[in-house]
Amino acid sequence: MREGSILVTGGAGYIGSHAVLALLDAGWRVVVIDNLVTGFDWAVDSRATLVKGAIEDDALVRATMRDHDVRAVMHFAGSVVVPESVSDPLKYYRNNTAASRSLIESAVVCGVKHFIFSSTAATYGTPEIVPVAEDSPQVPINPYGMSKLMTETMLRDVAAAHRFNYCALRYFNVAGADPQGRSGQSTAGATHLIKIAVEAATGKRDHVSVFGTDYDTRDGTGVRDYIHVSDLAAAHVHALDLLMARPTESHRMNCGYGRGYSVLEVLDAVDRVTNRKLDRRMGPRRAGDPGELVADNSRILATLPWRPQRDDLDLIVSDALAWERKLSERDG
Repeated sequence: MREGSILVTGGAGYIGSHAVLALLDAGWRVVVIDNLVTGFDWAVDSRATLVKGAIEDDALVRATMRDHDVRAVMHFAGSVVVPESVSDPLKYYRNNTAASRSLIESAVVCGVKHFIFSSTAATYGTPEIVPVAEDSPQVPINPYGMSKLMTETMLRDVAAAHRFNYCALRYFNVAGADPQGRSGQSTAGATHLIKIAVEAATGKRDHVSVFGTDYDTRDGTGVRDYIHVSDLAAAHVHALDLLMARPTESHRMNCGYGRGYSVLEVLDAVDRVTNRKLDRRMGPRRAGDPGELVADNSRILATLPWRPQRDDLDLIVSDALAWERKLSERDG
């Protein structure tokens, strides 16, 4: 067992619960803070300690950091639905930006020197060049992306002022589930395409809506870089090792595979895996959605010893489908 603990905020949620698994499997002690608004207590591995509460509760967070000898924070807590951020921006600036400020201050006060932030490709807005690299202009086109960019900016400024380093990992589209069936995407009303598609494949939805067929892409539908959640979780553990080994350096890295699939190509993959045809219904674009987002992942490959293990669309869909069926058994 390694010395000290890692604090995972939002560790009862989709990506956070997979990061908890990766940290535990790597020999870390883990303490989770989650308010369980969108997460589930059963999603937190029993080897971890779960503290129910909000990250903006300074007294709770600081007591947790001190009681558990926290050495680093992995911050996943926040709101993540792009269209909702357009209709309710203040929710996103509260839950993502203001709450993150409180958490960062607690880390500084408690002497926690390393911070890994769950950022997003939405900070780039509609990039002029695809694949998009880390030094591309960050011009978000929705409040979700802006709320995350504001947190990245806070981290940069805090690292310049304190003995503190950070890694902002900019996710592209996260999908799939733990290959061992220990966790997966469980939130009701999810807006992620592969989650929606496997819900339709298991009879939980009667169709899949396609938002926008007039983008400047190969088939007119939006193109995204899909990364398997277990590969993403592994990247966090490698980033943690880097921050601890080089405490004066901070990093910003894309997390993606470097190639994109259109909405229709993803639905074709679900059809292949399930051997059935989903009902597809074409509709208008959603507010705040760029046409194409694909990662230039050369920096993460050059900086970390991370190499994707599940870089295959059909495999991502298969893992997501297996988890969806497991959820159906659980609910049934």
